[in-house]
Amino acid sequence: MNLYQSVCTKCSTLITKNYSTSFSLGIKALDRRFHDAIYGIYGFVRFADEIVDSFHDYDKETLLKRFKAETYLAIEEKISLNPVLHSFQRVVNEYEIDEELIESFLFSMEMDLYNDRYESSLYEQYIYGSAEVVGLMCLKVFVEGDQERYEYLKESACNLGSAFQKVNFLRDMKSDYVERGRVYFPNVNYGSFGVSDKKAIEKDIELDFEKAYQGILQLPQGARFGVYTAYKYYRSLFNKIKKAPVNQVLEERIRVPNERKFLLLVSSAVRHQFNLL
Repeated sequence: MNLYQSVCTKCSTLITKNYSTSFSLGIKALDRRFHDAIYGIYGFVRFADEIVDSFHDYDKETLLKRFKAETYLAIEEKISLNPVLHSFQRVVNEYEIDEELIESFLFSMEMDLYNDRYESSLYEQYIYGSAEVVGLMCLKVFVEGDQERYEYLKESACNLGSAFQKVNFLRDMKSDYVERGRVYFPNVNYGSFGVSDKKAIEKDIELDFEKAYQGILQLPQGARFGVYTAYKYYRSLFNKIKKAPVNQVLEERIRVPNERKFLLLVSSAVRHQFNLL
């Protein structure tokens, strides 16, 4: 069984490293005892998202329903022959991750099957389910059973997840609209997206980042550096998007080069080492 669990963990690790260099960078900066659990969470959310975003030649609704049923079965039985679900159920059961977080995440994936415009109430619900609950799952791991600390840091974890997701929405506006027909931001029309729209969204993201940073400072020592590294990466990406004109945001996917990501890791390490966060 130990060999099987090791193989499953390696699958989730491989998924994370192949799908997200930035998230992988943040995980590497965490204390090693958190690595397997966070890889397990990422592998799960990545594959659920992949169903609704990429499997265009297949019955997405059926695939997602099957994935959902197999998720809950894996959690209940504490085993799965799907390596991603086996890794995830171990995290859920070990760290007592609330079923409501899992249900909200999977419901947000369902929303993408049936919605291509997200007005205010749907937008807030989608942000919570697709991003904030992922931050809360990770927070459950980081506090290692300290429920009082979890409750204290919940809001800032949600703010951080929200900021990350909104930055992703800005970065991916073209692909979301052209490839999937989606516009996530409320009251925004892709064809008439302008400077005022962009500035309003950026102001909202800035507020999320400010609130999230205060929570990062209160994280357990073994988690703080890794989360701060991810925060710095997304701030860097966000700043680059802020400087970009509207037409560039609409026409290309703005990125942070890998060499810049490495420099962010080094600078974050220095600040962490000398308690300068």
